Amino acid sequence: MLIYLRSAVFLLWLIVTVIPWSLVAVLASAFTRGAPLYWLCAGWLKVAILGAQWICGVHWRVQGMEHVPTAADGTASVILVPKHQSTWETFAFPALMPHPLAYVFKRELLYIPFFGWAIGRLDMVHINRGRGSDAWRKVVEQGTRIMAQGTWMIMFPEGTRTPRGSQGEYKSGASRLAVTTKTPLVPIAVTSARCWPRKSFLLRPGTIDISIGRPIHPQGRRPDDLMREVEAWIESEMRRLDPEAYTTPQG
Repeated sequence: MLIYLRSAVFLLWLIVTVIPWSLVAVLASAFTRGAPLYWLCAGWLKVAILGAQWICGVHWRVQGMEHVPTAADGTASVILVPKHQSTWETFAFPALMPHPLAYVFKRELLYIPFFGWAIGRLDMVHINRGRGSDAWRKVVEQGTRIMAQGTWMIMFPEGTRTPRGSQGEYKSGASRLAVTTKTPLVPIAVTSARCWPRKSFLLRPGTIDISIGRPIHPQGRRPDDLMREVEAWIESEMRRLDPEAYTTPQG
């Protein structure tokens, strides 16, 4: 019963905070774009995951942050490729990463009141998944432009959220973009379904583990081979971080 109550309060927290925050972001977009507007919007995402922590007891811990490039590394950009189990990581990565991110996401999210209005003002890649090659062309064109400005891309290789202990099909979109633009991939394992399962708004107390792998460079690689390496690292790491969720060995 307490889980239902806390989850309802958290949902109310999201609604109450996103409305004024989004309106401010939309108004601010008339005067500023780029990093200032991005960090304004990322501030709400930080408020969201802190609300999950304070209200529902959802904590997190990060390992491998040293594998994320810094300005001193001389790396213009990277493509983050995380495991996708929950809404939580879509909120968390902009709040936790020290650099602006650009998501590739389905355009239907733009139609969500307030939230969609705000992300529509950011420099991200929203696609029509039903358009096939046209959608891919948009990813390459806009992704290349965005990364040339130093922004990091983030793409979920499984495409959609997967249940805890399962493995979706790893698609080669991110690795194709990496090969095309010569941009390293950074694999990330995240056990978010432990606390916030997909297709559910019931949050359970616990700790979400985020493990960031070493950048995988695409030079001389084929997209399919590159994605297989990403998949092997993430799925192996998921079994290390959340062994009780996996009843079968890695395929």
